Amino acid sequence: MISRIDLRGDALPEGPALRDLLPRADFDVQAALEKVRPICEDVHHRGDAALIDFAEKFDGVRLESVRVPAQALADALAGLDADVRAALEESIRRARLVHRAQRRTAHTTQVVPGGAVTEKWVPVERVGLYAPGGRSVYPSSVIMNAVPAQEAGVESIALASPPQADFGGLPHPTILAACALLGVDEVYAVGGATAVAMFAYGTESCPPANMVTGPGNIWVAAAKRYFTGRIGIDTEAGPTEIAILADDTADPAHVAADLISQAEHDPLAAAVLVTDSPDLADAVEKELEPQVAATKHVDDRIRPALAGRQSAIVLVDGVEEGLKVVDAYGAEHLEIQTADATAVADRVRNAGAIFIGPWAPVSLGDYAAGSNHVLPTGGCACHSSGLSVQSFLRGIHIVDYTKDALAEVAHHVVTLAEAEDLPAHGAAVKARFGWKVPESK
Repeated sequence: MISRIDLRGDALPEGPALRDLLPRADFDVQAALEKVRPICEDVHHRGDAALIDFAEKFDGVRLESVRVPAQALADALAGLDADVRAALEESIRRARLVHRAQRRTAHTTQVVPGGAVTEKWVPVERVGLYAPGGRSVYPSSVIMNAVPAQEAGVESIALASPPQADFGGLPHPTILAACALLGVDEVYAVGGATAVAMFAYGTESCPPANMVTGPGNIWVAAAKRYFTGRIGIDTEAGPTEIAILADDTADPAHVAADLISQAEHDPLAAAVLVTDSPDLADAVEKELEPQVAATKHVDDRIRPALAGRQSAIVLVDGVEEGLKVVDAYGAEHLEIQTADATAVADRVRNAGAIFIGPWAPVSLGDYAAGSNHVLPTGGCACHSSGLSVQSFLRGIHIVDYTKDALAEVAHHVVTLAEAEDLPAHGAAVKARFGWKVPESK
């Protein structure tokens, strides 16, 4: 059901050579980019009319309007199962605790007497959030995107999710109910690349946004790439991933369950176990078959995901080598199930989020740990972070110097300007002192 990669014996290669040995899904955003380009430009030129036509083409429903009525949000919340509502409310409460602590305040550095630089943090003005609605419905993703934006102080927040023929052209009611719980009342029944284009260009119904965040399929990722530079994005989210670094202290039933939990997202989902224990590898393989057989989404998601080239059991000589492997892999989700897991986790450099020990499965982070589950995929954890309050903030430096403070450093400014062959830069300083550079004190 799942392949093996044996990296024992010889010294592990470094850098790209090691990364090339590790499993990864095929996910060609560049190829998809050419297919979304005409869709995005049609939205640019025809606005709401294009959104309505694409909803009919891709989602099988003809809309009268893409804006979701306020009453539909209220009705979805009123009809929400009580237990689901309680779970969403607790997820929101915990996410707010974590993300509120991420807020930044202005800080002033007194560089010299009379010369100061202040860094202030300003939220983006308007954000478009995307909640998928394909194979699964993710109200949790509404929370993970909306809460950090709200805690950052973003004033205008809109959300798009695909229209559903089964619900009269509205997004899934659980998505709408989550929006209502969060106070997000600007919601659009728009899916995929068309949603990103709507936020990037704006239409008759929807003002343009400064930034778009939220997970989605390859078409959403391609549209984000298409608009990079025009709007801010969180990440080009690829297929979801779990890597588990485990030794012989790990419970094979836990490890198998966690691999399966990620595989049920999508046939391209990656499930990777890195271990120095052949006995654990054997035990996990034995656990997979009965656990898979006992769950849902077996043939359309889980089996293809576990059997795909993106999933594997990777055998290494020890935990030290395992750390090199998981750092090279840079997983979206990394579980550490080893002896002294906390100390091992502290040495990890590349991961979207780290889950320590047997009682912190990825599922906890997906819903109710308080952490954010919008995380870098495809190895991007080596240079990118998950979604947070900082994602929605811009740092602005404010430079405040007196005449004396400028005079003290003027000769250095002029010297560097001339060294870069930019004499007008130096002249801008000289003009303030009668074209004679003050002598340094």
